[in-house]
Amino acid sequence: MQIAFYAPLKSPNSDVPSGDRRIARAFIRAIELKKHKVSIVSEFQSRVSFGDSQTQKIFKQKGEEIAESLIKSYSKATEFERPKLWFTYHLYYKAVDWIGPIVSRELNIPYVAAEVSYAPKRAKGNWSASHSEVAKIIKDANIIFSVNSADTKCVLPLLSDSQEHILLRPFMDIPSSVLSKQISRKGLIKKYQLDNSKCILVTVAMMRNDVKLKSYELLGQSLKQCNLNNWQLLVVGDGPARDKVAEYLNHENIFFLGQLNEEGVHTTLSGSDLFVWPAVNEAYGMAMLEAQMFGLPVISGRSGGVSDIIRHDKTGLLCDVGDVKQFSGAIDLMISNEGLRRGMSQEARRISRDEHSIERAAEIIDNAIGNVIQ
Repeated sequence: MQIAFYAPLKSPNSDVPSGDRRIARAFIRAIELKKHKVSIVSEFQSRVSFGDSQTQKIFKQKGEEIAESLIKSYSKATEFERPKLWFTYHLYYKAVDWIGPIVSRELNIPYVAAEVSYAPKRAKGNWSASHSEVAKIIKDANIIFSVNSADTKCVLPLLSDSQEHILLRPFMDIPSSVLSKQISRKGLIKKYQLDNSKCILVTVAMMRNDVKLKSYELLGQSLKQCNLNNWQLLVVGDGPARDKVAEYLNHENIFFLGQLNEEGVHTTLSGSDLFVWPAVNEAYGMAMLEAQMFGLPVISGRSGGVSDIIRHDKTGLLCDVGDVKQFSGAIDLMISNEGLRRGMSQEARRISRDEHSIERAAEIIDNAIGNVIQ
């Protein structure tokens, strides 16, 4: 089946790594696993950084033009080439889908949206136009998939009995070919001249001048307050805030690996012992899910959708966001207790593979869209 796919916030084809891009690609991969053909129908980014009503109006007109062009091209396409369903990933008041609803109505095909946020406080003010459009889209959609359980509270009241809402656990591909932990660890120790007697901590995050930087700052403060010093931290990531991050993480036990390709990230995770990230305003925590798939316990802040991924006291430890003392205490506890880490490692690997695999997500998505196809 042909499926039209659109991500108004950030295209899956973007060259800039992010959790959002990763989830969009995961949705495409999950749909394709069930033998559907997915076409990314537009690269138009509709995100408005500030509440500018004029920009919203311009973006709306641009979306209408793109929709008209798509409808025209579909009218010339064969029945096999035309999409049978429209799928939009991640829309909210700052990044509205101005295209999909028009096309789906004209073609009389189901409209499906995944990762939808609705903020009632935006009903008035500069965001009112885009806010109203998001509400309309939610009310008209055939299916809403929520990846972050925190989003459901405001979305559910807008849905009717004829619409389907599905809470889908965050998911990703499970790496199939990875070196064993022992081999990966030996490689890390040799490459970065690490101390084999110390616990290897790791974090993976972009270095941006936003909440990512705040998380790096809290991580640096937490490590300085640790009572134990038998740790070494591998930092995977790069970005415009690199110098500031280096200032926050100024310690002889910290090693900056830069931005690595997928294989490099997997090898680093495979050879490490513990993933740490304060998670200030973290939406999903996909890097933490990936870490758990490699059997790493995670210490994180309790924010956004993080609790959908980390099971406190089972696969890791969740701390109050911004509580440096609590976070440093969790690090001390984990690095001093190998048995605790080993038990959480086993649970992390089991739960991530049983409940967060892309195969499980593909089955749920396919069953849902199969129910709305005419």
